[in-house]
Amino acid sequence: MSQNNEDLFKNIISHAKEYGFIFQSSEIYDGLSAVYDYGQNGAELKKNIRDYWWKAMVQMNENIVGIDAAIFMHPTTWKASGHVDAFNDPLIDNKDSKKRYRADVLIEDHVAKIETKIQKEVEKAKARFENFDEAMFRSTNPRVVENQKKIDDINARFKDALEKNDLAEVRQIIIDLEIVCPVSGSRNWTDVRQFNLMFATQVGSVSEESNTIYLRPETAQGIFVNFLNVQKTGRMKIPFGIAQTGKAFRNEIVARQFIFRMREFEQMEMQYFIKPGTEMDWYNRWKEVRMKWHRSLGFPENKHRFHDHLKLAHYANAACDIEFEFPFGFKELEGIHSRTDFDLDNHEKFSGKKLQYFDPEDNESFVPYVVETSIGLDRMFLAVLSQAYAEEKLEDGSDRVVLRIPPVLAPIKCAVLPLVKKDGLPEKAREIMDVLKYDHLCMYEEKDSIGKRYRRQDAIGTPFAITVDHKTLEDQMVTIRYRDTMLQERIPVDNVSKILDEKVDMKKLLKQLS
Repeated sequence: MSQNNEDLFKNIISHAKEYGFIFQSSEIYDGLSAVYDYGQNGAELKKNIRDYWWKAMVQMNENIVGIDAAIFMHPTTWKASGHVDAFNDPLIDNKDSKKRYRADVLIEDHVAKIETKIQKEVEKAKARFENFDEAMFRSTNPRVVENQKKIDDINARFKDALEKNDLAEVRQIIIDLEIVCPVSGSRNWTDVRQFNLMFATQVGSVSEESNTIYLRPETAQGIFVNFLNVQKTGRMKIPFGIAQTGKAFRNEIVARQFIFRMREFEQMEMQYFIKPGTEMDWYNRWKEVRMKWHRSLGFPENKHRFHDHLKLAHYANAACDIEFEFPFGFKELEGIHSRTDFDLDNHEKFSGKKLQYFDPEDNESFVPYVVETSIGLDRMFLAVLSQAYAEEKLEDGSDRVVLRIPPVLAPIKCAVLPLVKKDGLPEKAREIMDVLKYDHLCMYEEKDSIGKRYRRQDAIGTPFAITVDHKTLEDQMVTIRYRDTMLQERIPVDNVSKILDEKVDMKKLLKQLS
């Protein structure tokens, strides 16, 4: 991460706390590592993101329904899913700093640095030539070709080591690449070993009689074990999907980068049940659908990219990530996986219960295949925050920090502001507030100058502000101010609700997806 991006990320983190988006959990006790609380504005933004995902996934698709499964599940669930035996990350320690790292992340970060070098070469050339052919440049420029070969060689070697579970080779790659510990600067590494990420606990009133159970590391298994319940009670026909949002827990080796990697987080997942043999068509279709959802929020196209997995998970025959360019580089935001029939087939074996779908048209029963879309709500929150945050120098020489959050996601939709705290203006502002609050989360504020109040609303991402002044009492007109442009216009009081309804209408975004 460059110094500029590092400073930007620190400013975003600081801003998130100062304006009530995210707090360190248990902060009065010096906090708990990699666990965060969402403040008053963060809780609203998080809810709005979740609502938009749910409406796009469930409300807009007649063959997708939602459930809410329990966090605690029978422990055999995790044996059947493969998590007990295979839910591991490669762990490595630096002997000098005593710091612990994920070996795969060290290698991926090294590759990312080489990719950054390539991108800088591309950007320099793009600035020099008017009719720039990027594909040709990448295939002919000696430095770019050389660096791309390095990346390909590292990825091929790393993929082979992961597939063979050759941890000695993973360590050797780190040594050969001369990767140093960010803290000590040394290459004094331990051996690589596997580390299971699940949190275990006990259930039962007496410890001797208790059974070991796990805090779920993903929400997907709650969907799989309820597959037949939903299919039969909903009379669902394949293809159909089951969606769920909820908390998941992972004992991350290295939890870092703010809310990007946490030990307690929230997922938004959908499992799409299909006929075997059709999985690649559906896999590619859901890749397009999910990328369209991200783009609908106004993100620039160059902020997202697909990244195919080097090593497929034990349940998948195809997998890719939608990556987003955070201040610390391109990282996974959402995963799309073709899970085959691994989960349902294994749950059949371990439970002794049939989990099959009867197709009345073909008069046959089969275990469905599954295509999964899985997005981290906290990561999506961070993506929205990172994209929205801007520090600006205004024409009058002053500065402002603004969050250009899409209006449909903004925590507060509108601020209602009396120009002064007297002369009947607060009473009139309260009248407007009392009308708007039934449809939109609004904020009434009368303390400080109007300029300072505008700046506070900019900082929390409020897209509109309604100002009541002395003329309002005469002509029933108010001033509406737009966050992004800071432009102001006079509108009738009676039009405020209608304008807000149009500006923050989620239906417009949903129609883009259909």
